[in-house]
Amino acid sequence: MEVSKFLAAILQVKSWADAFGGDLYYIVTKYSGSLLLQKKYKDVEPTLKIKEVDGLELVKKFSEEMQSMLGRKVEAVERLVEAAEDADLYHEFNSSLDINYYNAVLINEKDDKDNYVELGDEFILEPNEHFNNLLVNTTLSDIQLPTNVYNKDPDILNGVYMSEALNAVFVDNFERDPTLTWQYFGSSTGFFRLYPGIKWTPDENGVLSFDCRNRGWYIQAATSPKDIVIVVDISGSMKGLLLSIAKHTIVTILDTLGENDFVNIIAYNDYVHYVESCFKGILVQADRDNREHFKQLVDELQAKGVGTVNKALTESFRILREFRNAGQGGLCNQAIMLITDGAMEDYEYVFEKFNWPDRKVRVFTYLIGREVSFAQNVKWIACNNKGYYTQISTLADVQENVMEYLHVLSRPMVINHDHDIIWTEAYMDSALFASQAQSLLLMTTVAMPVFSKKNETRSHGILLGVVGSDVPLRELLKLAPRYKLGVHGYAFLNTNNGYILSHPDLRPLYKEGKKLKPKPNYNSVDLSEVEWEDVDETLRTAMINGETGDLSMDVKVPVDKGKRVLFLTNDYFFTDISGTPFSLGVVLSRGHGEYILLGDTSVEEGLHDLLQPDLTLANEWIYCITDIDPDHRKLSQLEAVIRFLTGEEADLECDEELVQEVLFDAVVTAPMEAYWTTLALNLSDEAEGGVDMAFMGTRAGLMRSALYVGTEKLSNR
Repeated sequence: MEVSKFLAAILQVKSWADAFGGDLYYIVTKYSGSLLLQKKYKDVEPTLKIKEVDGLELVKKFSEEMQSMLGRKVEAVERLVEAAEDADLYHEFNSSLDINYYNAVLINEKDDKDNYVELGDEFILEPNEHFNNLLVNTTLSDIQLPTNVYNKDPDILNGVYMSEALNAVFVDNFERDPTLTWQYFGSSTGFFRLYPGIKWTPDENGVLSFDCRNRGWYIQAATSPKDIVIVVDISGSMKGLLLSIAKHTIVTILDTLGENDFVNIIAYNDYVHYVESCFKGILVQADRDNREHFKQLVDELQAKGVGTVNKALTESFRILREFRNAGQGGLCNQAIMLITDGAMEDYEYVFEKFNWPDRKVRVFTYLIGREVSFAQNVKWIACNNKGYYTQISTLADVQENVMEYLHVLSRPMVINHDHDIIWTEAYMDSALFASQAQSLLLMTTVAMPVFSKKNETRSHGILLGVVGSDVPLRELLKLAPRYKLGVHGYAFLNTNNGYILSHPDLRPLYKEGKKLKPKPNYNSVDLSEVEWEDVDETLRTAMINGETGDLSMDVKVPVDKGKRVLFLTNDYFFTDISGTPFSLGVVLSRGHGEYILLGDTSVEEGLHDLLQPDLTLANEWIYCITDIDPDHRKLSQLEAVIRFLTGEEADLECDEELVQEVLFDAVVTAPMEAYWTTLALNLSDEAEGGVDMAFMGTRAGLMRSALYVGTEKLSNR
């Protein structure tokens, strides 16, 4: 009896569920019009061309277009290098030169008598959408100097005067390629010439800490990859201020390293020990995570005991030799940075055994403090090992003195005039924080060194500075449009170090209160951290090696802000972007991104249906390029498409394939409007409640919607 009651209850619940499901299906199909939409696409099927997407061909095509776009940026930078080197060649240094120039902090500033201050003449600034609505001057560059550099120093004045020749090239580059953003020249003397010119504002303490020579693009362009062992004296004599200066020196050296460099830190007193015992006997990549880890450990160092520098030097040479012989590390420059308050002897026997006669390892010495008793030995060590000696007496001296080692390491490259093009890892453009989607905030920089071509100084290897230009990654990704990738499809970029340049799952910002801030390691997120189904790192390895190929993976994709998960099979296609350290990947989801429908719709027929009031286009997609010509910037994508089709804007550049798909979708989906309107007119209060609106979207980004209730009655406004 009990069993039969239980079975009856189950059947009752099942009948309720079936009835509920049936009613829900009836309501949804009726009010959405999905059956009508299916029929309309079925009716035009005989006239359709159905094209299968070749993922490998697609990724190669995208890569070639990206290579062409990045090539134009390189050409712009090369023109700047040529102009800067020629300007220096014909410039004679004048120690009494006195010129006025546009100082980025002082421009438009006036004194008590309403006169413009020195170096602060009138500088016209206007908002420019291409530069994120910042106030800029697109006819001139201006000069920024860090607070610790004197703005009337003869080296600065001569460099500024010489580099004025770049103004015309900046403007010409921008006219040739209107997609260019910031262009700049960072001088080895410390000034930074930026185009277009902007107003710089010091921090709340009146300090401008930005020094172009500390930036990753400058350091990477000025030097080749390097293996560095930092050796620091923590004997008892290094207590107090001396240890603070030594720690600051290490941190400053670490800040000059990047992903292509390798590093370790050895501290010595009575015995030699690695500041991180897990890194004993090896060098580690100087990525952001490792650098920050080293900084924390260095901060904890304490001074005690007696210094035994010979053992620390021996250990440093051993690591560098092993790495060199194994073909590991940067495979270019090797150096030891010795930070101490003095050396009792010159340790010639150590260098004789490990570094002479080839001197494959340069030794840079930093004498900490004002004491000069042992300066001679410390200087001898550097000078006899192709290095550089400097004395650091105060915390304020650290920055300038540390930067000297970069000039020494760059000397062979300068003498040989190796104009290597470098591309940086992704970094944040802070001006975009509030205005763009998270994954599209990132930039990369293309940079090249500028050398002195004067015959009398050529053998000295003088680096004049570095020129560069920023490339927003969103501009690159425009060349891999979403509509060609289908639902759940996407494109991503990564570097030959395995770090992501751009990926839909890269979220570089976090919210602190109401402010968006970059995560500490936002530009050193590895590909394996987002494509985590790639457990064997097959995809990662192939892309790091710049290979071309494809593979498939079963993946789980979160949707609706992580509330649901889809189980999909994704096909990955990848190739390198020639001439850069980047690789491009394209992902197509099976069942979604394998085919494209090509309809043959006339402009007249499609245009009529595009003008219906319920129709919109995905405004973040690029149907037409509206962000270059100022006259086009106020147009929505739908307005731009209509003007393109009617011939109102003959100079509008549009994606004709995508526009054709939109025309086709507009015609096929046009009957939906009449269907929804008829339903709405016949809707009575007694009819099915709870249906607020109907909406639909197509693969080409076309959307239609209709309200079944007044806006005041919407359940989710």
